[in-house]
Amino acid sequence: MKTDLSGKGSKEQRPLYEALSVVFPLAKSAVLFSFFTSVLVLTPSLYMLEVYDRVVNSRNYNTLLMLTILVVGLYLLLELLEWVRREIMHDAGIRFDERVRSTVFNAMFAARLQNLPGAGVQYLRDLKTIRDFFPSNAFLSIIDAPFALLVLVLLFLMNPLLGWFAVAGAVVQFAIGFFNERRVRDPLQDASLSAMQAQAYAHGAIRNAQVIESMGMLDNVFKRWVERQHDFIRKQAVASDYAGTNTALSKMVQGLLSSLLLGIGCYLALQGKLGGSMMIVASILGGRVLAPLVQIVGNWRVIESFRESWVRMDALLKDFSEGQPSMPLPAPKGALSVEGVIAGPPNTALQILKGVNFRVAPGDALAVIGPSASGKTTLARLLVGIWRPVSGKVRLDGSDIYAWNKDELGPHIGYLPQSVELFEGTIADNICRFDKPDRVKLEEAARMAGIGYLIEVLPQGFDTPVGDDGAFLSGGERQRVALARAVYGNPKFVVLDEPNSSLDESGEAALQQAIRELKVRGCTVVIITQRKTILPVIDQILLLVDGQVKKFGKRDEVLAAMQPSPPNNGSQPSVQLAGGAA
Repeated sequence: MKTDLSGKGSKEQRPLYEALSVVFPLAKSAVLFSFFTSVLVLTPSLYMLEVYDRVVNSRNYNTLLMLTILVVGLYLLLELLEWVRREIMHDAGIRFDERVRSTVFNAMFAARLQNLPGAGVQYLRDLKTIRDFFPSNAFLSIIDAPFALLVLVLLFLMNPLLGWFAVAGAVVQFAIGFFNERRVRDPLQDASLSAMQAQAYAHGAIRNAQVIESMGMLDNVFKRWVERQHDFIRKQAVASDYAGTNTALSKMVQGLLSSLLLGIGCYLALQGKLGGSMMIVASILGGRVLAPLVQIVGNWRVIESFRESWVRMDALLKDFSEGQPSMPLPAPKGALSVEGVIAGPPNTALQILKGVNFRVAPGDALAVIGPSASGKTTLARLLVGIWRPVSGKVRLDGSDIYAWNKDELGPHIGYLPQSVELFEGTIADNICRFDKPDRVKLEEAARMAGIGYLIEVLPQGFDTPVGDDGAFLSGGERQRVALARAVYGNPKFVVLDEPNSSLDESGEAALQQAIRELKVRGCTVVIITQRKTILPVIDQILLLVDGQVKKFGKRDEVLAAMQPSPPNNGSQPSVQLAGGAA
C-alpha cells in the first residue's frame, strides 16, 4: 500500500475505528466471562448467608465442610475466569496492534516528512498505550460496571430501601467520576505535552553528545532540560492531586455506603423486615455495587492516557491515511523534467523555489550550484519525491515523482542527502537498503563508492556494525557508505546533495569515477555541489539564486557566461565555486 504523504488523507477513513473490528469479537467473549465473574464475586456473601442460616442453626459440621469446599472451588473458578478474560483482552490488544501498526508507522514517517510539530516516536508510544489499555484493570472495570446492576437487583429484592440507598451511592460515585474527568483532563494533557517536549529535548541533546562534551555545554543543556522536566512534574502533580482527591472520595463513599447499608439492614431486622444474616450480606453487596466505579475512578489516569493517545493517533491517521494502490508504472529510464515548480518546506508559507524549470535527459549529469540559502537542498528533496511542490510538477519519464509509489520507484532511485544518515546495522545492511543483500550488487556498489579498501581492513568486512547513525565510522567513510547505498542496484536516477563535502582526494576521484559509470549505464545524475573538482564529469549546470534559475545549459557555456564581467557595468557579482572556479 502506498502511504498518502500529502497530509490530506480521506476524512472518511478512520483506521483506528476500523481496527476495532478485530477487538469486538474478543470483547464480547470478555463480557460473557464478566457476567460469570460478577456472579461469582457474590460467593463470600452467599457463603456467609449459608453459614449463618444453615450451619449456625443446625450445628452440622458436614454442612460447613461441604460449603467450605464449594466456596474454595468457586474462588478458584473466579480466579481462572479472571485470568481467561484478561488473556482474551491481551490477545485483543495484540490483534489491534497488528492491524494498525504498519499504518501508524507509515503515517508517522509521512508526518515527519511534512515537518509536523511533535511528529516522532510518540505515536509508537500511543499505540502501546492503546494496546495495553484493553487488558488493563481500567477497561475490565468498565465492562464490569453494567453487571453491578445484578447486585442492585438483589438489594431491591431484599428490601427496596436497601436498593434505593445503593442507587443513591452509585449516583454520588458517578458524580465523582464525572467531575474527576472534568478536573483531570486538562492538567493531564498539559503534563503529557510537557513530557513529550522534555523527552524530545533530551533525545536531541544525547544525539549531539560529542559537541556538548567538547565545548563544555553539559551544565547549560542540563539546566534547559531541568526547566522542561520541572514544568512536566509540576503539571503532573496538579493532575495527581486532583485524581488522588477524587480517588479518596470514591473509596470513602464505597466504605460509607457499606456501613450505612449495614445500619439500615439492622434497622429493618429490628423491625422484623430482614433476617439478621441478611443485613451483613446487604452491607457486602452494597460495596460490590460501587466496586467497578471505584476502580474506574482510581484508574482514571490510565483511561485519560488512553483517550489522549486515541485522539492523537486518530488525527494522525485521518490526515495521513493509506491511499488506494496506484497503477503500476514501468521502470523509469531517467528522463527528468521540472515544470514551473514553486515550493518551500511543508506546512509553512515560505516559498524558497520560485518558478523553476529545466530538463535533464537520461544519462546526463547536472550540477546544481548557487549561494547558500538559494534552494538547492529544497530542490533535491523535490527531485526524489520527499516534498510536494506548492505548484508545478517534478516528473520522471512523464510521471509525477511525488505521487509515484515509493515501494515501486525506490529501487530505481539513489539519494545521498546533505546530512548523511546511516542506520544501526552492518555496512552491508546500509548499502543494500536493509533488503536481502545481493553479493554481486553489494561489491559493485562498494567498488563504485571507493570503499573496497575499507571493507578489506575491517575484521568483519561487510558485516561490520556501523553503530547508531554510523558513529563507528569517520565522516568521509559515512559519506562513501551512503554513496554506495545511493548507487546500489544500478538505479536510473541519482540525486547527490553535497556528496564530496567530507571526501579527501581519493574519495573525490572515486566519486568522479562513479558518476562516469552511472552515465555510461544511462543513469541521470543530479549533483548539488560547491566544488569545482566535480565539474569535469558534468554535462550541464544549473545556477540557482534566491530560488530562481539564473543560468542553465551546457557546462562550458554556463561557466563561460559566469566569468566575471568588467567593472562598472552594473552586473551582479558572479557565484564562485569552492576552489576558485566561477
